[in-house]
Amino acid sequence: MRLNELKPAPGAKHRKKIVGRGHGSGHGKTSTRGKDGAGSRAGGGVRPGFEGGQMPLFRRTPKKHYFSQPNQADWSQINIGKLADLPAGTVVTPEFLVERGMVKQLKDGLRVLGHGELTVALTVKAHYFTASAEEKIKAAGGSVELV
Repeated sequence: MRLNELKPAPGAKHRKKIVGRGHGSGHGKTSTRGKDGAGSRAGGGVRPGFEGGQMPLFRRTPKKHYFSQPNQADWSQINIGKLADLPAGTVVTPEFLVERGMVKQLKDGLRVLGHGELTVALTVKAHYFTASAEEKIKAAGGSVELV
């Protein structure tokens, strides 16, 4: 096979239909539009979605107004008030919290929220801290580390 031997597959190319060029062509007079009616006139036809008077598909189907985000991160959360019972100097990691049963399961990461009071100095390692949680941990003498 050579470049000069390449050609489209049989039936892949069609000649454009030429209409309105006399009755000998087979497409003369009405130019394949039929005799009468809206379809025979210029600008004829129906709007998109019109089904001849039948209730259209977009009106037959129920409308769903709530869409969940497909790739949204599902965080495990804990408030610093729950960490107040731990002994001072503890290194708090997501795995440590799962072992202790303080977090049921570790999903896409751990968020530490600032609800409650913290009086002991802890080293907290998590994926995300709210501003108030970070402030309260540092005020208690602890430290914050992003995983």
